[in-house]
Amino acid sequence: MPRWIIPLIIAVAVICLLEFYAFQAIKTVSKNKLIRWIWLLIGVGIYLNFFITIFTTPRSAGQTKGFQLAAGLMLTVLIPKIILLVVLFGEDIYRWSVKLISVISGPTQPLPGRRTFISQIALGLAAIPFASFIYGMIQGKYNYKVLKYQLAFKDLPDAFDGFKITQISDIHSGSFTNKEKIQYGVDMINKQQSDVILFTGDIVNNKADEMEDWVEMFGALEAPFGKYSILGNHDYGDYTQWETEDHKKANFDAIKNLHPRMGFDLLLNENRFIEKDGEKIALVGVENWGTGFKRVGDLEKAKQNIAQTDFKVLMTHDPSHWDVQVKEDEFNYHLTLSGHTHGLQMGIEIPGLIKWSPAKYRYKQWAGVYEEFGRYINVNRGFGYHAFPGRVGIWPEITVIELKKA
Repeated sequence: MPRWIIPLIIAVAVICLLEFYAFQAIKTVSKNKLIRWIWLLIGVGIYLNFFITIFTTPRSAGQTKGFQLAAGLMLTVLIPKIILLVVLFGEDIYRWSVKLISVISGPTQPLPGRRTFISQIALGLAAIPFASFIYGMIQGKYNYKVLKYQLAFKDLPDAFDGFKITQISDIHSGSFTNKEKIQYGVDMINKQQSDVILFTGDIVNNKADEMEDWVEMFGALEAPFGKYSILGNHDYGDYTQWETEDHKKANFDAIKNLHPRMGFDLLLNENRFIEKDGEKIALVGVENWGTGFKRVGDLEKAKQNIAQTDFKVLMTHDPSHWDVQVKEDEFNYHLTLSGHTHGLQMGIEIPGLIKWSPAKYRYKQWAGVYEEFGRYINVNRGFGYHAFPGRVGIWPEITVIELKKA
C-alpha cells in the first residue's frame, strides 16, 4: 500500500466531518436549495483542485504558484469550517446533555429557535477568517509596513550615532505575480534613505530563474554605504528535486550570482568593515544556520580579523541561530538581523495590546526586536510570501533601525 493512502483517507474523513457540520449550519439558516448546492459545489471544487494539484505537480517544480493558490483556497474554506465545527459540536454536546438530564430527571422544554440562533452565530464567526483570508490573498500580501526602531549602545562609535540600517528579508521572488505592487514596495525601501541596506536571505523559493524578472527592479535599490546580503534556507535548492547534483550546484551558483548582479555584496561566512569619519563597525554575514534546517553558517570563519571590541552587526537568516549560539557568545554580537519565520504570514498584531501568531510556538523570537544580555535581534517578517499566497494580520515588512550612542 502506498504511504500516501492512509494520510489521504484521514484527510478525506476530516473534510467530510467539517462539511457535515458546515452544511448543517447552512441548512438550518437557509431553506433555499440553490444556496445549499452552490455551497457544496464550491467546497468540492476547491478540494478537488487541491488534491489534483498535489498529485500532478512534480517534485522538481517545487511549490508553484498554482500549488500556492490551491493551498490558499483550501485554507480559506477549511479554517472557517473548523470554527463552525467547534461551535456546532459544542451545541450538540449541550443538546445531548439536556436529553440525558431529561431521561434522569424528567422532560425539559427545548428552547425554540436555539439551533438556528447558534448556527447564525457560528456562520458570523466563520465569516471573519474567511473574509480575512480573501483580503490577505488579494491585497494583504502587498500591505507593506515600515517599522522603525532606535537601538542604543554604549560602545557604538561616535561617527555612527544616527546611522540608519534598512533591513529586508525573504523576498521569495518565485511567488510574485504583480509587478506594479512589488515596484511599490521597492520604492518604499528607497524612500527610507538609509545609510545601508541589508538583505537577510531567501531571494527565491527554489530556482535562480525565479528572480530573473526582478533583478533590475531590486538592483535599483540605493544606499550610500552599500548593500549587503546573505543566503537563506530556500537559496540552497533543497526543497525541489534535481536531475543531478550538477544541476543543483549550477542553480546554487546562479543564485549566488544574482546578488552582485543587483549590486549586493553577498557575505558567505565573511565580514566587511563599514567606515565613517575614521571609525568603523563590523558587518558579519553567515550562511544559513537553523534548527531543523541546513546548518552551514560558520561564526568562527565569519569573524576572522574582527576584534572583540569592534561594534558588530550580524546577519543570519534563521533566528534560532541567535537563540542557540549567538546571544550568549562572548565575542559579543551587538545587533543580529534575521528573517525566515514570516510571522507565519498570519496572526494578530495590535501594538501595545496583542502580538500573536502560531509562529511563536516554533520560534522564541519570531517577529520584531528582542533583547537579552544587552544584545539585540530583529526578526523581519519578510518582504514576500511563500506557501500561503497571502498575509493575514502579519504584514510584509521593511525595517529601519537607527543606531544611537547611549
